[in-house]
Amino acid sequence: MSDVESLKAEIKKLSAKATQAKMDLHDLSEELPVNWSSILSVAQKAHAAFSELESKRQYLQELDKT
Repeated sequence: MSDVESLKAEIKKLSAKATQAKMDLHDLSEELPVNWSSILSVAQKAHAAFSELESKRQYLQELDKT
């Protein structure tokens, strides 16, 4: 498997992880004020997931240019 193919597979997994983090944040928002104390940790997980996903997508774009 090439580097690009393995990066695309990793991006697919990260995308699923980011989507789940987004749904967790959404679910939490619908339940507020219940579990309000977990807002920060859930938001940080979503932020980290999307940050990593964006970083890998940018790297893939750089690889595609070469």
